[in-house]
Amino acid sequence: MMNGVTMRRIWGFSRASTSSSKSNICLLGVCYQVSQEGEESSSDPTQSEGFAAFVEDFSSRVLITYRKGFSPIGDSKYISDVNWGCMLRSSQMLVAQAFLVHKLGRSWRKSPHKPLDQTYVEILHLFGDAEDSPCSVHNLLQAGKAYGLAPGSWVGPYAMCRTWESLVRNKKEEIDNNGVLLSTMALYVVSGDEDGERGGAPVVCIEDVLRHCSEFGGGQVDWAPILLMVPLVLGLEKVNPRYLPLLSATFTFPQSLGILGGRPGASTYIVGVQDEKAFYLDPHEVQQVIDIKRDNLDLDTSSYHCNVVRHIPLDSIDSSLAIGFYCRDKSDFDDFCARASELIDQSNGAPLFTIAETRTLAKPAGNNNTEIEDKNNADNDLATENCAQEDDWQLL
Repeated sequence: MMNGVTMRRIWGFSRASTSSSKSNICLLGVCYQVSQEGEESSSDPTQSEGFAAFVEDFSSRVLITYRKGFSPIGDSKYISDVNWGCMLRSSQMLVAQAFLVHKLGRSWRKSPHKPLDQTYVEILHLFGDAEDSPCSVHNLLQAGKAYGLAPGSWVGPYAMCRTWESLVRNKKEEIDNNGVLLSTMALYVVSGDEDGERGGAPVVCIEDVLRHCSEFGGGQVDWAPILLMVPLVLGLEKVNPRYLPLLSATFTFPQSLGILGGRPGASTYIVGVQDEKAFYLDPHEVQQVIDIKRDNLDLDTSSYHCNVVRHIPLDSIDSSLAIGFYCRDKSDFDDFCARASELIDQSNGAPLFTIAETRTLAKPAGNNNTEIEDKNNADNDLATENCAQEDDWQLL
């Protein structure tokens, strides 16, 4: 573990946006103790080994920002996504984190002293700014036309999640032939009443998960790694305060991929929490496009990482957001369900989402997360017991 001095020399760490809080920091399922028992109250927590480890982890997450100078998007004249592409970029970061965990493991860290990992470069190539990169802005916009995506237009989290679902379906052949995706990873958009259009409480149906994992494996295996995307509406303009502790708790899940959200009209990728603060990666910096070749291990990837730790008040984020989770195997999914069930028990009848064992033909009454105070506890109990609708699955 690096000390603070070593960490700052390696990463060029900026303290401009840090605080003096000594509470633990939870970053995408890993919690860092920044203050040890018995330490003097005057000691600076940013000088601790725990904080150094946090920054090393934070700096290893993939940062994807506005780019300029790429080939025109489709038939448009757009060669940049400046001022309108932040939701697309934030979602790319969340999915990139899923690939990092899937292929390299959660403990992977980017080292400035070692050659680039081939798999790491292949993951970055997925999110390049050209049509030959499967998860590029170009391909996302093409896949999301049915959800209102177009060059120059902003989009919300729900449409963004559905766009990823469409992208995977439309690009299945290319994705299957991409070397970084030799393993199967399923994409599951969790939605509630009326397929999420009315803000119903999302329901994860365990029976569906098991059945579809078996189908994706061609009946040869019982499980496939899965990326869960859970779009939510947790208030009118701001998140209802009753949901804030629940959102914070999701960052303690080992399966956490963070939150796609941010301030209204300015999407960010929220990766961690400490007290009432949310740490995030900001896509709004404008950078020149980089041509990422899958076999170029001499590539300068510094623009895909951030050495400035930024945070915003958790209660200031937009109420429209999406949470991501990655489950590698069946035991990992079981652990996720157990943790989610505990969170449901702590929600006082207003959970972020619910877990159901089976799906029935009868659709339970919808819970509208937008009108939070009108939630009916009985509806939530019913949603926990039964699955309301068919959720779509795709291979990623």
